[in-house]
Amino acid sequence: MSNIEVVGLGALNIDHIYQVERILGDGETVANKKTISKYEEAEQKFLGTFPGGSAANTIYGLAKLGISTGFVGAVGDDAEAKILLQDFQKAGVDTSQIKMKPEAKTGSAKCLSDKLNFRSIRITPGANSRLTIDDIDPAYINQTEILHISSFVADRQFKLLLELIDRLESPIKVSFSPGALYTSRGLHALTPVLARTYVLFINESEMRQLTSGDFDSGALHCLGLGCHIVVVTLGQGISYKNKMATSYIRTADGEYVVEPGDKSVISASDTIGAGDAFAAGFLYGLLKGKRLEECGRLGDIVARFSISKTGARAGLPTLSELSRRYLELYHWKL
Repeated sequence: MSNIEVVGLGALNIDHIYQVERILGDGETVANKKTISKYEEAEQKFLGTFPGGSAANTIYGLAKLGISTGFVGAVGDDAEAKILLQDFQKAGVDTSQIKMKPEAKTGSAKCLSDKLNFRSIRITPGANSRLTIDDIDPAYINQTEILHISSFVADRQFKLLLELIDRLESPIKVSFSPGALYTSRGLHALTPVLARTYVLFINESEMRQLTSGDFDSGALHCLGLGCHIVVVTLGQGISYKNKMATSYIRTADGEYVVEPGDKSVISASDTIGAGDAFAAGFLYGLLKGKRLEECGRLGDIVARFSISKTGARAGLPTLSELSRRYLELYHWKL
């Protein structure tokens, strides 16, 4: 157990992915008939069922890159749970801390993706909302180097997160991907977590939702609350200070603009899990002592691998694939 480098904590979901003509709103919501437009329902094309969950995707990606990982979460006693557990085990993720909740179904997410690569995710939390603080072994968490956290739907699990953060031993680095579910709670609610966060992963729209500012001013705000590294993903790229940036990294020492090494266009059937994949690449670089700009480049490469196939995990690279691509683009060995 003592050799686990990264432990993930978050929802475990089965993703049901659909392609639609147009998404009316980008982000995550709780499943509700009122949130689904008649237009989307009429035009959707089913692409398949895949393992998912934000932190879970990142942990899976790290495991494929050879990092020792484990996961803390909850599933039901059903066929979907077996799919999630077997997928983790196939990649080498330790699943000993995933609790089975027989009274609930495994969580699920209806993921809509359109031709402009906007996405909308409607979540039915199921067993995820049954995870309690008593399900979490403090010794398991405190033996790792990095704890990577993503969001849950229910208030009880948010309170669980606050309690867990308060119990963490000081050497543990917290990696936090709040997603739209948590950024919608507002800055005041997230301040205790941000104060303990070593690296924050957030996209441009989430940063605006959280801080009411642009990604660069918002990053400074988050640093002021206690984050050590703020990483903002910028989709296919935006112009910033005469550079085309796909991600923006800010620390107390300065800012780093990551430009795309690969300017070719990938025809993506969906972008579900691209941010999770970026986090996997970035954390891999961080664990290996890479410079922050290199970490951003690795995140960008892993994200591009991810969107090359349908689903959050099918396209994620092995270490040899990542190393080969990094050498092709930057002429450096990992």
